[in-house]
Amino acid sequence: MTVTGAPRTGVTLRLLDKADKEIVKLDRAVLGAFYRFQHDFRRNPDAGGFGLKQLEGHDRLWSARVNREWRALMIRLGGDDWLLVSVKHRSHVHRNLDRLNYGINHVTGAIEYVDLQVVEESVLRRGLTPPAAPATVRAPELARTEPPKLPEPEEPLFAAYTDEQLADLGVAEPLIPIVRKLTTDDELLGLAEYAPRHTVEVLLRLRDGVPYEAVMDEVTAPVAVDEPERDLAPDDWRAAVDRSQTVVITDDESLQSVLEEGDFGRWKIFLHPTQEKLVHRRYSGPARVGGGPGTGKTIVALHRVCHLVRQLPPGRTKPVLLTTFNRNLAADLRSRLLSLGGPDVLDRVDIAHVDQLATRIVSEADPGNAKRRIDDTAALREWRDLLVEAGESRWSAEFLSDEWNQVILGQAVGSRSNYFTVRRAGRGRSVTRAERAGIWQLAERFTQRLETKGLETHRQVAERAARLETARKARIDQRSQEREDRDGPDDLHAVAGSAARLRHRYRHIVVDEAQDLSAAHWKMLRAMVPSEADDIFLVGDTHQRIYDNQVTLGSLGVHIRGRSSRLTLSYRTTREILRDATRVLDDADYDDLDGDTDTLAGYRSVLHGPAPSLRGARSWDEEMDLVVEQLRAWHDVPRESTAICVPTNDMVTQLAERLTRRGITPTEITQDGPRGDQGVHIGTMYRFKGLEYRRLVIAGVAEGLVPRASVDAWEHSDPSRHRRELHRARSLLFVAATRARDALAITWHGEPSRFLAPLLPPR
Repeated sequence: MTVTGAPRTGVTLRLLDKADKEIVKLDRAVLGAFYRFQHDFRRNPDAGGFGLKQLEGHDRLWSARVNREWRALMIRLGGDDWLLVSVKHRSHVHRNLDRLNYGINHVTGAIEYVDLQVVEESVLRRGLTPPAAPATVRAPELARTEPPKLPEPEEPLFAAYTDEQLADLGVAEPLIPIVRKLTTDDELLGLAEYAPRHTVEVLLRLRDGVPYEAVMDEVTAPVAVDEPERDLAPDDWRAAVDRSQTVVITDDESLQSVLEEGDFGRWKIFLHPTQEKLVHRRYSGPARVGGGPGTGKTIVALHRVCHLVRQLPPGRTKPVLLTTFNRNLAADLRSRLLSLGGPDVLDRVDIAHVDQLATRIVSEADPGNAKRRIDDTAALREWRDLLVEAGESRWSAEFLSDEWNQVILGQAVGSRSNYFTVRRAGRGRSVTRAERAGIWQLAERFTQRLETKGLETHRQVAERAARLETARKARIDQRSQEREDRDGPDDLHAVAGSAARLRHRYRHIVVDEAQDLSAAHWKMLRAMVPSEADDIFLVGDTHQRIYDNQVTLGSLGVHIRGRSSRLTLSYRTTREILRDATRVLDDADYDDLDGDTDTLAGYRSVLHGPAPSLRGARSWDEEMDLVVEQLRAWHDVPRESTAICVPTNDMVTQLAERLTRRGITPTEITQDGPRGDQGVHIGTMYRFKGLEYRRLVIAGVAEGLVPRASVDAWEHSDPSRHRRELHRARSLLFVAATRARDALAITWHGEPSRFLAPLLPPR
């Protein structure tokens, strides 16, 4: 439909959260008509073809024609300011006028829209099938027949709370009568699909057994408007829209990105109020946001970067650092930040993974360095060769490698005397002073060995970068103190010879996947930014730690006490997948990066889907056939939306060959991401960090592979390492399982992994 004439000025069309989820499900032809409608409506809402009219019995709800059969429902906020809340078939609109409910939540001050008919139908769909009516009997038999026993009615889920209590928590008041009737989790999830997000979070927390007062403090209080504001403007729709999860549709492309970019497209716009507050809050120092997979931690980090950039004065420098632990994730962060903030934001942000950053610092200090970098596996081989050559049998190569990485390099121990006094927390086995002397001697020989061969490890580079940046910070602090003592500007002679005024490299640092950074990385980052408000913002989850880097941030100068928050709602993974993935973790303890324990208590999903499939085979050859069979059963989704992860690189190669022979195109995931856009993605579990797929197979989850057989060799010789390695293997499987959005299949051959025991029936 085309509107002639000049476009109207001052027309605003907004989209309410969850309306997009309804719109994206429309038939393609209807969706195309909707795109045309919103484009033309923004130009001239008075065009006759829209049939714009106020719905009977409603003071603010209007209807406009999308095509012959479909109508857009909009709340008129005032003048030419419109909020689009739904797109419905015209028969539904006229049949259920009295069931369309909207208003301003008296607690959150946000606009809420609910189609009570749709909610009730969704609850009924999710509810249990009602029991069959008893069979009719003839009168003569009636006296001899026992009356049928009807099942006991189930207790309503929220019977312990009054209507007033639910309303005080911010539950949408039109939904309270429905909430009171809920008796199963399925019914609750049916309501959650269409209820306002704040209502969903409150109800899920209560259902998880979180005390009423805690839900009030943790969920409601952070998003509640002040009491005076509620009293002064109970019907101020223009003020309420600023407190609501809406997006102004400014052009066709912005709407398309919301509707067609999946979860990221939604999160670009519709942050939960809790997330919104974390993004815009001013922190007095370093702050941490935790939470399980799919809770939006990375999205919060990206929005935080955009917020910090928008507070900067004009310029061309890059005073904000966005970093993570590997190259693949850094590239993903760059593309997402460009999509979220555009080139203007990207131009003010330095995006680099921590090893790249450390290499840059070291190269700046030693531009002629031509050493070859090796990973931890290659370094362990060098340790083994050294022990053989030295005839040393008191220590294993694994123990010495860990001691060197975690204690000597991890704590930047620069001398023998310092090593005698350094704490070895978490190392398990204690060592005497004489033993420390022997270990230090071996560490020196190992360092010399690498030097002679022209090698260095990434951990060495990180430790050296930390020392360089710490020394640089000391010079900055000294210069600042001298300036204060003089009560004036820098001494020009003191700074002569430096290319520029000595200053910290960044004003703000944002860290994604913080749980996988080492102590040396944190020391380097701490020295790169002044200790001021909003200096370091980190997001991460230690349940997803897949590298052996356990740190206590407070001991490294990154003090997050009192500035830690946790997200609990997963918007990516179904509750069935989440339930089984969490069971894999068993009762293992996880830290919070600051010496205390972390928990996934209250971690819930609002999505629903099939239970994960669990299948075993007698051999790897048979298991590969199971994988092929599963992929063929998933023929209804694009191949690039499915993936397979396995424990080893050899299994990647073998499975890729099997898929190719069976006519299925595989695409291997490398350290730089998938090699192509077509085909089923396949890679080792380590490669799946930060990725997500609609459907996923985890193959090879067998004892001896997950965890690998060598882990148990440390059970008696090094119990501390044994516990850490089992932790890491559990976390790796947990990360892999939570990459699946809609469906998960787990396969094994021979004996299933011990980690699967909670998912399998007892023998």
